[in-house]
Amino acid sequence: MAMLSLSNTLSLLRAPLALALLSSSTAVRLAAIFLAMCTDCLDGYLARKNRTASQFGAILDPAMDKFFVYFALAIFLSEGRLEIWEACAMIARDFFLFIFAIYLSCFRMWHNYRYRSIRWGKVSTAMQFISLLVLALGFHIPFFVFALFVVTGLLAFIELFKVRTSQGSK
Repeated sequence: MAMLSLSNTLSLLRAPLALALLSSSTAVRLAAIFLAMCTDCLDGYLARKNRTASQFGAILDPAMDKFFVYFALAIFLSEGRLEIWEACAMIARDFFLFIFAIYLSCFRMWHNYRYRSIRWGKVSTAMQFISLLVLALGFHIPFFVFALFVVTGLLAFIELFKVRTSQGSK
């Protein structure tokens, strides 16, 4: 039942919204990015408010964020609006998450880890969506913004270890 909750449905909506980015219309792209941002904000709020938060939703929400962002980055890369190093900087947090996942696997800690959102992950996702809006409008993103993506990724990595440590002490 939790799999069919309103919050999970909102998360799933980001997939067809990503497909809307195939349109060459700036208005359609802006609307898709804005609606994806709204669904991202609403899904977690509704899950907490309606007490329908679940492990499935905790995994689905960031997975749909990643799908949307990666799809958008692929489009902007193919159009020459973004360079590969810029796209890599925008997903730096995911590289750090991958390293954390390797750490959990190496030390067989997956079963002890409770998936949940983290502050720096949310900041990074918000920055990604705002940057996508800027790209859809045809503007250039300054270098320091890409540097901030790497910094927020590192901060998310540190936060994951703090969360793991606090979970292990319970």
